[in-house]
Amino acid sequence: MIIVDDHPVVRDGLRGIFADDDAFEVVGEAADGPEALVVALRTNPDVVLMDLRMPKMSGAEVIRRLREQTPGIHVLVLTTFDDDADVLPAIEQGATGYLLKDTPRADLRRAVRAAARGETVLSPSVAGALTHRARTPEQRTPEQRAPGQRTLSRRELEVLGLIARGATNREVAAKLFITEATVKTHLLHLFAKLEVNDRAAAVAAAYETGLLKPSADVRLADNG
Repeated sequence: MIIVDDHPVVRDGLRGIFADDDAFEVVGEAADGPEALVVALRTNPDVVLMDLRMPKMSGAEVIRRLREQTPGIHVLVLTTFDDDADVLPAIEQGATGYLLKDTPRADLRRAVRAAARGETVLSPSVAGALTHRARTPEQRTPEQRAPGQRTLSRRELEVLGLIARGATNREVAAKLFITEATVKTHLLHLFAKLEVNDRAAAVAAAYETGLLKPSADVRLADNG
């Protein structure tokens, strides 16, 4: 993975968190968006752990360009900002997850592992920010319409809820007593109905529209 942050002290601290664990390898660092693009192209990391507000280029723009430049890359945002003006653009541009800098070390390591597997990783406060714009006096129901004026089935909502909690396809399949192939089919249908391209964006869209609501059990994926 590479670490992207404009503060050298922060980069040093993050590198130290992963230095004593052989499961991780920090292959590069960058201090701003343009440098991150160069380093990512040179090192081809599985995960980019990056701050959101840096000089020269906005975080959302960096994420968009990283995803275009290296489609298989996973971007995990680690920042101090959790308002929807920061969260939504990052998720919409393809960030796999979004955490705050007060995340405990062990949780951060688990989150990087989860992000490398392409799993959605959101802190509870970020999940709340994703719903902020969608709050209205009206009571929303699970049958409310998603983007594209299409509804989600009960099973699709169940899959989406488990994905939002960081479950893998295998875990979703086991929980719902269906095959992994069926889970993948449900995800493809979800992506089409919500007009998104990946799991993180689907979760973001679901929170934004009220299909999912934040709760205490929205947590980091913990798969060892």
